[in-house]
Amino acid sequence: MSGSELPKLARVAHAGHCNRCLSALPSSHIQIDASRLAIGFYCFGTLDLLGSIYEKTKEIEREGWREWLWHQQTNRPYGTDPEEYSEYDTPHLIMTYTAILSLAILRDDFEQLDRNGIVRFLQACQREDGSFTSFPNGGESDLRQVYCAFAISSMLDDWSGVDVDRAVSFIQQCSSHEGGYGQQPTGEALGGTTYCALASLYLAPSVSDLHAPNPHVTTDERRRTIRWLLQNQASSGGFSGRTNKDADACYCFWCGASLHILGVGDLVDRTAFLSYLASCQFKFGGIGKAPEDRPDPYHTYLSLAALALFPLEDADPSWKLPRLNALWNTTEDTADWIRQHVPLYTVKAQSPVRK
Repeated sequence: MSGSELPKLARVAHAGHCNRCLSALPSSHIQIDASRLAIGFYCFGTLDLLGSIYEKTKEIEREGWREWLWHQQTNRPYGTDPEEYSEYDTPHLIMTYTAILSLAILRDDFEQLDRNGIVRFLQACQREDGSFTSFPNGGESDLRQVYCAFAISSMLDDWSGVDVDRAVSFIQQCSSHEGGYGQQPTGEALGGTTYCALASLYLAPSVSDLHAPNPHVTTDERRRTIRWLLQNQASSGGFSGRTNKDADACYCFWCGASLHILGVGDLVDRTAFLSYLASCQFKFGGIGKAPEDRPDPYHTYLSLAALALFPLEDADPSWKLPRLNALWNTTEDTADWIRQHVPLYTVKAQSPVRK
């Protein structure tokens, strides 16, 4: 199938799906209700990619969402309030990352951002082995949290909350013999954590040029990772997240963005890639993990983010999406807003709190 033979991208229907999810989730999504900040980001991100954030929403709605996002900011004891957290309001590293992106998509001025508190929060989440936990008092600890800490530090333009050398050492220990990166050292290579590893290594402050050789990735490691990622593109055009697994729309982003970061995106079979994602479109809006699957905000956003990285010249104009910042996972326009509004001043961090 050539690009001209692809069906149209159902932009209006996909925007409608995410708009509905901002109001209420279907009962089948009840298990992810606790991740509302992340779900919000996937919905806002979809509207941002489709250029619909102002067309499909009202200012009173956007103001309500901004207000709700700021209500989630906790500032003790890692901010200005000395009181202790209760077990119900502990800050979460991944949700902090998605909240900053969501506020940027909604074009908030970030005057309420507790930058000092975020730096202390990052310090408290880093462990002795260089990894990060989701919470200051524990929780999951793998490359997802490392990536969020690196992305937040990059957005703040302040790395004083991170021991970069130890974090890079942890990332390198997660490199798998297969070629990708596992969640933990000795773990099986996964598409999502391979993206987290590579994006972190290229966000690191010691890297000034994306197109130059990365000091944290050897030539052999780069070659092995590229080989593993490319072999994960299935005959259907989609990518699988692990060796010998079925293709999944979300891995079109995780693996595709990894290849883009490594500078070899031209090796992706783009026509087959777009054909697979086109087949994952749900007839009433949204994109599912595979053809015939029900849609959700997560797969809808990541599919569109993948499409933004790999445009096809002869495809219908409906497939044209704005440029994506592959390291922060947001549009370049939103990334520019972050650069202009988030790192307003240099934060002087206190002594690190280590576990």
